[in-house]
Amino acid sequence: MQNTNRLIRSLPVCCVAVLTLSLFAGCKTEPSATEQSSGKTASTAPAATTAPAPAPAAEATPAPVAIPAEAPIPNPVKPPVRIKAGLTAPFTDSEGNVWLPDQGFADGDTTDRATDLQIGNTKDPALYHTEHYSMTSFSYPVPNGKYIVKLHFAETFDGISGPGDRVFSFNVEGQQFNDFDVWVKAGGPNRAYIETVNVEVTDGKLDIKFTPKVENPEINGIEILPAS
Repeated sequence: MQNTNRLIRSLPVCCVAVLTLSLFAGCKTEPSATEQSSGKTASTAPAATTAPAPAPAAEATPAPVAIPAEAPIPNPVKPPVRIKAGLTAPFTDSEGNVWLPDQGFADGDTTDRATDLQIGNTKDPALYHTEHYSMTSFSYPVPNGKYIVKLHFAETFDGISGPGDRVFSFNVEGQQFNDFDVWVKAGGPNRAYIETVNVEVTDGKLDIKFTPKVENPEINGIEILPAS
């Protein structure tokens, strides 16, 4: 009986112990998913690849600048050469000589007068009905040698009313003519005057330089003739 009583008294203790053990086992937490995978190597997402910066555009190589070739010197023309200043077509004088149209002048302009304008001191008044004025120079290719240059002038501009109204200088192959006044040289307006100059050409071209002083230089014709 005593043994029975002891067993009964001991049951609750055993039950408590069993219950305690069950609770302890039940409270033991399952390993987390993170812990379950802690033994495995974590896979790492590949780092984003950064695109390389574009290389700077190469500077364009400038195209070579073409240097214009110098204008060839015209072939020398064997005189006689006659040039009618201010004219756009050839002119034939009273002696049958053919004059070339206006050429060889640098700068300036041309003009013409009435075809019925009377010009004294000449058999060819039409030669003085046109002119080149305000030019700075004249140049024409000729073979080296000695020449007679004839410069034809006439004061036909109605804006010139007397001596001193048009004065200029010119240089023919080194020979200087200062303070040239067409009115004075010709003896009045609408009269022809020819200035004759003997020159020697050594560089393959005949050069004339004009310099204004009062009004502008003017000329009506140029002849380049072989020296006899």
